Amino acid sequence: MEIEARSGTPTCLIETPEKTTEVAAVGKPKCGDPAMTLSRRRSRSVARKSFPRGSRFEHFRGFLTTTLAVGSFVWCFCSGRALADFPSELLRGRTATPIQHLVIVWGENISFDHYFGTYPRARNLPGETPFFAAENTPHPNNLLTPLDPTNHFEPIAGVDLLNRNPNFLNPANGAGAANPFRLGPSQAATQDQTHFYTPEQQAVDNGLMDLFPKYTGAAGPPPALPLAAATAGQVMAYYDGNTVTALWNYAQSFALNDNAWTTVFGSPTPGALSLISGQTNGVAQTNGVSNPNHETTDGNGGITLIGDPNPLNDVCVPESDQADHITSGAPISIPDHALMAGRNIGDLLNDEDISWGAFMGGFDLTITAPNGTTGCTRKSDSIVPGLPWSFVDYIPHQAWFQYYESTANWSHARPSSVRAIGHTYTWVPGERGKEPKRVRDPANHQYDIHDFFDAVRVGNFPAVSFLKAPAVQDGHPAYSDPIDEQHFLVDLINFLQRQREWESTAVVLVYSNSDGWYDHQASPIVNPSSGKSDVLNGKGICNRGAQQGTAAPAQPLLGNDGRPAQGRCGYGTRIPLMVISPWARRNHIDHTLTDQTSVLRFIEDNWLHGRRIQPGGSFDTIAGPIDRMFDFRGDRDDHRPRTLFLDPDTGAVIRPES
Repeated sequence: MEIEARSGTPTCLIETPEKTTEVAAVGKPKCGDPAMTLSRRRSRSVARKSFPRGSRFEHFRGFLTTTLAVGSFVWCFCSGRALADFPSELLRGRTATPIQHLVIVWGENISFDHYFGTYPRARNLPGETPFFAAENTPHPNNLLTPLDPTNHFEPIAGVDLLNRNPNFLNPANGAGAANPFRLGPSQAATQDQTHFYTPEQQAVDNGLMDLFPKYTGAAGPPPALPLAAATAGQVMAYYDGNTVTALWNYAQSFALNDNAWTTVFGSPTPGALSLISGQTNGVAQTNGVSNPNHETTDGNGGITLIGDPNPLNDVCVPESDQADHITSGAPISIPDHALMAGRNIGDLLNDEDISWGAFMGGFDLTITAPNGTTGCTRKSDSIVPGLPWSFVDYIPHQAWFQYYESTANWSHARPSSVRAIGHTYTWVPGERGKEPKRVRDPANHQYDIHDFFDAVRVGNFPAVSFLKAPAVQDGHPAYSDPIDEQHFLVDLINFLQRQREWESTAVVLVYSNSDGWYDHQASPIVNPSSGKSDVLNGKGICNRGAQQGTAAPAQPLLGNDGRPAQGRCGYGTRIPLMVISPWARRNHIDHTLTDQTSVLRFIEDNWLHGRRIQPGGSFDTIAGPIDRMFDFRGDRDDHRPRTLFLDPDTGAVIRPES
């Protein structure tokens, strides 16, 4: 649905799956209505020259329409002058920063030290993709150079985490006692470690960080070597720049945060809900089945979600059970299903007619994969030879918005057209000369990952996009791996850098949880809990960690019902957080205290004037900003990287910074 710049009566194009209909822009609907013009499409594309949020312009024959946006006037000549003629400074729209398109890439189950434990030093063994850091590369807080976040990130002297690690020295770890050890690209496949709410707290051992093999470790093979990998000591493994080469190269050219955390302890679903709502309390409905690793009491008669129940009503979740469709090995039984109360960021974006979408691998049930799989059991093949697992593309318990009735698409209905992607409503032609009709798009902002690429290719780039790769490419141990994950990330970022909208785009890479992988740094506790599942500082106690300037508050944040809720102890475990954008700082390590809801806060600050999900209750109200990972100065360094193209197979640079 595009504006046609031509002489005579201005028109709008209404696109349906069957045909495109031209409608004169007079009467109702107006070209300025949602989904009829670029003005309310909310893509905010500098390349497409979208109009700012809040505009209500009408196209009159032969007239000039003036729209006010952030104190600037944008002139749209509907007959004759193309929108692309206008300078980008006038058409940025009402965002607080130059970022018009935010792409959030949701990785799975990685701790910071698991991927960046020795950054920027790689071993560079023969036959592996080499990595050599720039001379001025800053060092993060990791296994190689431990820093003290409780003391302004000063270096810690006299500590050898690689050779005399507390998890090796603690006899309570038994046969799993091990020092951190490197895995290479030929050892990409690993076991899934334990990452429930309570075991993660037990591994921390009241801040000693010395019981990971005992409480979160899982034995291999794979991999078979080194010998520690065949024990619970596998939890101590890490990769370097010869395996996660793309991520290390992106860190060289953009911004990496080494003080980012899961909002609460636990597995992927609490992380997913935190990302979009900042709230894991308030289970509104279940199927009557409970799991102590997934739900806990909140102290007020309600339920806090601490694990991975499946979303109730999703067609890919059978009522009786949901086995996640693993095709080899023992199935993961997830019989408990839940829906959440409260609002999420999708609701707030809808309130403002800002385009957004959640793009999940495997969500489109109409596609048949090359291997013949389709529907809920469609799966993509790994590029890693001999990967011992096979997993379906779509994993319901990782689908952020499916837990909320207001933003769910439980039937996986398809969008009415590519142009409708990102929008709540669409227009369909009227019958027998009647006016077009405004209808709710059936997809309700929930799409497959291919829909994101399809929409961007036709210039329909949503303002806010949540992306999760098909399972085999999301990085989750036991069914994905760093090599497949790298392919997805590099293909995506190479694609985005070729778009004209790249100059106003930011990609944020954030992870759902740590998977239980060892990370040497204890978290600060910003929200305490004294629930039955808490053990961080003793039985029923989680109120003290490596505090960064302030003690934990005496009372937890409010739950969905407005009362302090238990079962939300956080911050949890340390995870990678990266910003890849022309506006990102170059080769920068950010020490700002952040968590998953810091990404939520950026959306709220950039598009919603700082509006929060639940003041006093949601974590976005206390989250640190990611702003310091950007450089929004007008006089920024002209030599900063605009693009960095990598090889998806190796992660190596194929086109240097430009």
